Amino acid sequence: MWGGRFAAGPDAIMEAINASIGFDKRMASQDIAGSRAHAAMLAATGVISDSDAEAIREGLLTVLSEIEAGSFAFSTALEDIHMNVEARLKEIIGEPAGRLHTGRSRNDQVATDFKLWVRDQFDAAEAGLIALIRALLTQAAAGADWVMPGFTHLQTAQPVTWGHHMMAYVEMFGRDLSRVRDARKRMNESPLGAAALAGTSFPIDRHMTAEALGFDRPSANSLDAVSDRDFALEFLSVASISAMHLSRMAEELVIWSSAQFRFVALSDRFSTGSSIMPQKKNPDAAELIRAKIGRIFGANTALMMVMKGLPLAYSKDMQEDKEQVFDAADNWMLALAAMEGMVKDMTANRDNLAAAAGSGFSTATDLADWLVRVLKVPFRDAHHVTGTLVAMAEQKGCDLPDLTLADMQSVHAGITEDVFSVLGVENSVNSRMSYGGTAPAQVREQIARWTALLG
Repeated sequence: MWGGRFAAGPDAIMEAINASIGFDKRMASQDIAGSRAHAAMLAATGVISDSDAEAIREGLLTVLSEIEAGSFAFSTALEDIHMNVEARLKEIIGEPAGRLHTGRSRNDQVATDFKLWVRDQFDAAEAGLIALIRALLTQAAAGADWVMPGFTHLQTAQPVTWGHHMMAYVEMFGRDLSRVRDARKRMNESPLGAAALAGTSFPIDRHMTAEALGFDRPSANSLDAVSDRDFALEFLSVASISAMHLSRMAEELVIWSSAQFRFVALSDRFSTGSSIMPQKKNPDAAELIRAKIGRIFGANTALMMVMKGLPLAYSKDMQEDKEQVFDAADNWMLALAAMEGMVKDMTANRDNLAAAAGSGFSTATDLADWLVRVLKVPFRDAHHVTGTLVAMAEQKGCDLPDLTLADMQSVHAGITEDVFSVLGVENSVNSRMSYGGTAPAQVREQIARWTALLG
């Protein structure tokens, strides 16, 4: 493979550390697509003959069919997917195969292959996020007016609606969708034709290959083109943020499906049993999502460490980029699909949600707001009055609505019977009509907005 520069082949250990075919064969279809575009361009610019280009095209299709059929024999001695494909192409078509690599290097070739692969993963992530958002919208629409407790510090805070809680995740995953689309657009420049690092003296047409491969334009600097892995880092960064959102929701599903909460029931399709306890129904899919997220975070950190000290242009260190991205992509796509499945199948327990919504003095803020709005009490004073009433209710072993008017007037003489109109959880959520609030009318507006956005 190395021609005349080396008198002996590599040591077995060198071969083992140097070879990447064990993992970069995943980019076979992208490698062949790039080679086909490159060969067509070489013929169009007169660098190689039309007959050679046609032989290369047909030979590459044969190689691709062998790989897809599982009959292709990959060789670690040939290091990577590029040389494996080229060597087999030479066996099939002979001398014309040697002209394919004119005007390019493995440096720009691997950057192109990898970009094409990552771009495909961005497209898959977009589809997965849209499917998950649609599942959440369906849940939100079904329970737009179902009351449940809203939490801070995992303590009951104020009543909200089930629909509002689902829409919070729609917003989270919607930002992920925006990041996916933004990163995909930014990465869509073709490295092909940058060659080793300095471009080439052959009269190639990089715009032609960029267009053939679906890129918006060729990259503008050959040094940067072969040494850039920002697209991979950005993929991992976007995946990490999205994975964090998936993990947060997974955590809630684990809590909500527990016997202590019983807010939701997960379907049998996304639960498992116990080998010893017949009553158990474990939320294993949610737990595994929560765990797999660490692999995505780890991949992001690992590739940052690989790239942080590399001088321009290409260094062999960059071979360590792919396994990180491949593993993160696999786990992100799996987590998205599993979460979509759980959300689609889960059943919210409306009665349990409603019962919990009124516990823990969840309407205390409504009482304080009433004091401000009706009695014109300064909010800090209203906060103090309400806190005193909460302590009284706690001492009596009851909730705020169960206090008598006399109890309340003993703390603030101006309180009237009207105060009880704001202490019910239904009244509480219906009153939160500020934009983005939990009132069912506001929730339905946001559902309609997102439904229109997704088309």
